[in-house]
Amino acid sequence: MKLPNNESSNIEYKENVSDAVFKTLSAFANTDGGTVFIGVRDDKTIKGYDCSNDNVTRVTEQVIHKLGVHPEVETFVITGQNILKITVEKSTQPVSFNGRYYKRVGNTTREMQGEELRSFFIKDTNWDGLVSDYNIDEIDEKTVINFVKRAVNSGRLNETLINESIEDILTRLKLIVDGKLTNAAIMLFGKDPQKYFINAIVRVGRFKDETLIIGDKFIDGNLFKQVQEAEEAIKSFINVRYEIKGQLERDTIWDYPLEAIREALLNALIHRDYFKPEVQTQIKVFNDCLWYFNIGGLKEGITLEQLKQVHSSIARNPLILHIFYLAGFVEEYGSGIQRMMNAFKSAGLPEPEFSEIMGGFVTCFKKAVTTEEKVEEIELNERQIKAVEYIKEHGHITNKEYQDITGVSRQMTTRELSELVNKNVLKKVGTVGKGTKYVLSS
Repeated sequence: MKLPNNESSNIEYKENVSDAVFKTLSAFANTDGGTVFIGVRDDKTIKGYDCSNDNVTRVTEQVIHKLGVHPEVETFVITGQNILKITVEKSTQPVSFNGRYYKRVGNTTREMQGEELRSFFIKDTNWDGLVSDYNIDEIDEKTVINFVKRAVNSGRLNETLINESIEDILTRLKLIVDGKLTNAAIMLFGKDPQKYFINAIVRVGRFKDETLIIGDKFIDGNLFKQVQEAEEAIKSFINVRYEIKGQLERDTIWDYPLEAIREALLNALIHRDYFKPEVQTQIKVFNDCLWYFNIGGLKEGITLEQLKQVHSSIARNPLILHIFYLAGFVEEYGSGIQRMMNAFKSAGLPEPEFSEIMGGFVTCFKKAVTTEEKVEEIELNERQIKAVEYIKEHGHITNKEYQDITGVSRQMTTRELSELVNKNVLKKVGTVGKGTKYVLSS
């Protein structure tokens, strides 16, 4: 057998069995598993180790006793020297050594402390499934009954539940476990969830600029109440216009698709990290964009790039997600982001942007460049507005197409298209000449 070339995130060399070996094995168990080779110096010099049956048995028992994990132990010979190989798998439970917890970072072993240690302990725990000594009287019966009716109408819940008691309904929904209410039950159906979770609220603000707030609404109560009232608050801070389609028919057009507004709001409430009680869910309405922030970044196993593609749902709060699914608010297949993107594409709006900042997740909607506020801000003329509307319908515009729909000369067309590019309304794509086209800037 050959030794690996270097120490790494899952390989370590040790000359003898000491506390450092147990710290390293603890770190491996808390990270992704790994192997310690005993009888080898850091520089890969082979020193050898006593691999008698008694000694190997003693070391194995020490690992089990000190760490509570069962290692795989092997012996082999390199250049005439005995080497002991100890391997541990990634543990499903936190593994400590002498009351301290370690993790592997690159080829080093580091102790976890403070917030990092707290996050490590709860990373595989679902907040919404935890129980406490809540009282059934704290549940709002009307909210539960309204939910059941809605879920039955959605075809996702058996209508026989309508005749059951509130306690039986919550038990059937796994919101009561061993006779105790879960956190999910209180947040979804509680009369006053903020009695226990003071910052589990939504704050919706209207901003004139980055710092000047001209409207501010705090929305508390259970999650069904928060969804309804937060959506109304957002709508009160954005613009709506009407397009007449016929003598008795008109379209109501908001700055942003209502479907996407609601989807982003639901995502923020369903997927927030309720283990972090110091931060509210925040929604900021600016002149040119709508910004959502919920504490808790993406769950392990999915990236920002994967988010925009078809992906499985990875729920931080599966009970809360399931209740909103039964009520017909969401799907359980990780399709919410796709629905948002499709809604914006259909409306001819820039694609929503997603990012992770300060331990949280941000969704940002950009306003159409042809809204009254935006046109005034960037001073587009009627021909330029017409060109932007053309692009929203056809995806792009060429110099020739601009001339055709506006009736101006090639020289004027070139100048006005260049202005739109300079104002970051359009983006020029392609080579010089007939291959050049213009698309909306994102």
